[in-house]
Amino acid sequence: MTTPLQNTASVRPITDADVPTAVDTLARAFADYPFTRHVIAADGHEDRIRRAQELCLTRIGMVYGRVWVADGGRAVAVWSVPGQDRSPAFAEVGPMLSELSGDRAAAAEAAEAALAPHRSKTPGWFLDAVGTAPDAQGQGLGSAVLMPGIQEAERTGHPAFLDTCGEANLRFYQRLGFEVTAEVRLPGNGPLTWCMRRDPR
Repeated sequence: MTTPLQNTASVRPITDADVPTAVDTLARAFADYPFTRHVIAADGHEDRIRRAQELCLTRIGMVYGRVWVADGGRAVAVWSVPGQDRSPAFAEVGPMLSELSGDRAAAAEAAEAALAPHRSKTPGWFLDAVGTAPDAQGQGLGSAVLMPGIQEAERTGHPAFLDTCGEANLRFYQRLGFEVTAEVRLPGNGPLTWCMRRDPR
């Protein structure tokens, strides 16, 4: 079985040259994800997902956070980091993201409102997105690309946080040391979503 440590040599910070592959990876990873199915319109869904991931990666993650890739972008992890005010970016791209939600914009707002009370106010690293290309799954790249963020959070004494849907994802993150802090059924018959936290060891 491949372990994350076997793949750490291929993990590095993202570069501009990685962006097309990274956007493709994230778009494919989130095309059928329960949360994005719930908050982004079905009409032109894959195109909407791709544009949303591109905006979040290039205008927010790469500017205000930290992003690592593995295998040239076939695995990607996007983190928000403590001490960065992302409000200028959200002021710019928020209306675009709302437009991309289409007729699911109200569901997106309701989902964020439902999750907000369960998200920690403690400064920490928040996992905005992670994805692995379908043909690269099962090789340990997903775990490997997450490790720099987890390790950096631990090195600086910060917790790491994330939200996830799907029991397979839940078990994956539990193996990386995350624990459930809340279980939320999103409004409007939305998916069951878990808020998770990993404290520094």
